[in-house]
Amino acid sequence: MANIISQINIFKREPKLRLLFVASEAAPFIKVGGLGEVMRSLPKALRDLGHDARIFIPKYAAIDLEKYPLRSEFKDLRPASSEEEDPHGLFVSNILRYDSDSGETIAYFLENMEYYEKRANVYGYADDAIRWALLSRAVLEFLRVSSWRPDVIIAADWQSGLIPNYFHTIYKGDPKLSPMAIVFSIHNLSFQAMFDHHFVSEMDYDSGKEAIPAFNDPRLLKLNFMRRGIMYADVINTVSPTYAKEITTPEYGEGLHELLSEKRSRLSGILNGIDTEIYNPETDPNVQFHYDTKTLDLKPKNKSVLQQKFNLPVSDTIPLFGIVSRLTDQKGLGLLMDAGESLLENFDMQLVVVGSGEGRFMNFFQELAKKYPQKVGIHLSYDEALGHMVYAGVDATIIPSRFEPSGLTQMEAMRYGTVPLVRKTGGLADSVVDYEPTNKTGTGFVFEKFDNRAFYGTMVRAIETYRYPEFWRDIQKRAMQADFSWTKSAREYVELFKKTIKYHHQPNG
Repeated sequence: MANIISQINIFKREPKLRLLFVASEAAPFIKVGGLGEVMRSLPKALRDLGHDARIFIPKYAAIDLEKYPLRSEFKDLRPASSEEEDPHGLFVSNILRYDSDSGETIAYFLENMEYYEKRANVYGYADDAIRWALLSRAVLEFLRVSSWRPDVIIAADWQSGLIPNYFHTIYKGDPKLSPMAIVFSIHNLSFQAMFDHHFVSEMDYDSGKEAIPAFNDPRLLKLNFMRRGIMYADVINTVSPTYAKEITTPEYGEGLHELLSEKRSRLSGILNGIDTEIYNPETDPNVQFHYDTKTLDLKPKNKSVLQQKFNLPVSDTIPLFGIVSRLTDQKGLGLLMDAGESLLENFDMQLVVVGSGEGRFMNFFQELAKKYPQKVGIHLSYDEALGHMVYAGVDATIIPSRFEPSGLTQMEAMRYGTVPLVRKTGGLADSVVDYEPTNKTGTGFVFEKFDNRAFYGTMVRAIETYRYPEFWRDIQKRAMQADFSWTKSAREYVELFKKTIKYHHQPNG
């Protein structure tokens, strides 16, 4: 009898998790950067695994209501503690919801005219601290009155950092909220609050221990939302295993390394995924000649198209490197400023650059293209379609980042058989395996030290390897076969959420 019961248990379905992601942006409704893409892809992958994953974001004026019709869920939500805190009713909000075509609720929206709908942009306002505090308080107030309650709340990045703090102070012991566990998800530790955390006076320092001020209290602007999210969450997660280790060190910890070291047992990292349907060289509408691992000989045709588009000499024997990136110091482009001219002078190579960012890097690439018009092509603005063309056309992509929490471009490029050349940091270290010719292993070229000699040497190694098409083709195939799907990441998140629930229900958890 016992054997029969154990066999039945094998086939029991695991209980479905109820999950709520709270963020400042989420595609397809509103997207500014990588956070918005994660907030679309990860909940979707979790739903595909059978879990009830929903998002909660502000209702911005830019959201297309014809494309995404919203229904009322709750009216006159009052997140402020008292009428004194909100004498004019500016914080009184509504909750709207969006249901999928199948009738499944997948998103909630915080509707507030003063703080979201009157604003043209998602970020960049003097009162952003109030806007994100309102978001954090409102989601908890909503969950107190909602018939649907999550097992886990996932607060994404510093804008949602006050959720764990509110939960464990103002709402501590609330019978409706207490069963919920909280994950605080760090997407980029270098952004922590409304101010530059590197320059904070002793008077303005936020230890995270004092009570959260009222919405209209100027002291709210001085709070380090990131610190508070880390301090009060049940579990802290970041977007790659290596980055989770790096941020416990002074070099990468952005002043929070000691706190993160104390929380080490509750800190984990799961590598972001990519949307393998959007980034697919077999079907991508931005790619002229579609291909897969078996038809890689079609990729050089896309290279020719790209060379012509950037007015470069058409040749398959010259290695073509690409950069699709924000042009910022974080991306390690200072190394290219140091080594770029020497590489172009001494090697037969080409470079195309797509992206925008800091003026010094924009000027550098403009001057480089002027000096080497037969070798360098530039498009110094964001262009998603052109980015896909670059992935399909270049031989290798350059990503020499100072730090990289997860990174998406290396995974996107590898999907197209474009070989990544990266620095060994964060998600780059977790996603790219250095090429080892003796063992015929590896999916790219990796260097460790952040200096121009290490970068230069790795560039030379890639250029020389390109001279051997058979070896290069093997690297391309291994890169294309790497699994960066969100399904894989989502399964790891499910295990993390189960641990979070377990931690939350432990005594003194």
